[in-house]
Amino acid sequence: MTSRRRATGRLTTGIAALAISGCSGPQSALSRGGEDASVLFTLFIVMLVAAVILWLLLNGAFFYVTRLYTGSMKARLANGMVIVCGILMPTVLIGILLAWGLSILPDQRQEGDGLTVRVRGEQWWWRIEYWPEGAEEPIIAANEIRMPVGERVEFLLDSDRVIHSFWIPSLGGKMDMFPGRETRMSLRAELPGTYRGQCAEFCGASHAWMAFEAVAMEPDDFDAWLEAEQGDAVAEAATLPGAAIFDREGCGACHQVRGTEHVGQVGPDLTHVGTRQTIGAGRMGASLENMDLWVRHTGDLKPEVDMPSYDYLSDEDAQALAEYLVALE
Repeated sequence: MTSRRRATGRLTTGIAALAISGCSGPQSALSRGGEDASVLFTLFIVMLVAAVILWLLLNGAFFYVTRLYTGSMKARLANGMVIVCGILMPTVLIGILLAWGLSILPDQRQEGDGLTVRVRGEQWWWRIEYWPEGAEEPIIAANEIRMPVGERVEFLLDSDRVIHSFWIPSLGGKMDMFPGRETRMSLRAELPGTYRGQCAEFCGASHAWMAFEAVAMEPDDFDAWLEAEQGDAVAEAATLPGAAIFDREGCGACHQVRGTEHVGQVGPDLTHVGTRQTIGAGRMGASLENMDLWVRHTGDLKPEVDMPSYDYLSDEDAQALAEYLVALE
């Protein structure tokens, strides 16, 4: 019996450790970095407390009638307990929670403070346009979202072919993205940092690898980044050997590199790909080694992606192409 209890205790401890480890991190709804996430966290806590209270009341009533009340029970008392404990209390508690939950939904659709970010879900990456207040043309980016701390940013969301769902758990709730229909939401980051976003709607073979980094920055730092993002790619990158390979392999037919003749719109904009924290829409961290791996084995790393794998390139050419891409800042 002792050994069984020890095994049960170890199992319980392990499960608890796993549960606790899932409550933190850059993609945890319980690690609040934004105003909207704090609202949802409060909702979660209140619903959890209400569920515990309801559980205690119902099971307390069950324990009372099965263990403590040993005499016969009149039908009137029994029916009253069923009505009060089984119908009235759950209805009142759930009704209050529903009304309160519905009352906070409009907060997720508040007007932004000026900056609008348009996001389109592709297969399987994110097309991103920044529209500062009064801008006539967007600032194009991909697979990484940056936003100023303390300002409410409005997101306009749609999809290319299938339903996606835009979700940054540490900053707020999720919003579905539909082909041919625009949905909107807004988020307000309160703490600087990098948070992980994810498509929360199954969208195909590489759904699990459709992610992105959301970087909350101090307003001055964000303004400086946005100004740099608006510019062309650094001229020095065009002098690298990999630039000729990029041109030779026809990469510019799908990808745009502003400041060059490459203006493709099929795939992500690569003008400043070297400044992003991940590559392949969150598939792996940004590094020269990972860029080389991505170029050679795209289809293996992201099943059914449209980009072909350049596994036929020589080691020297693949390395040179990766160095060129990393240099695009």
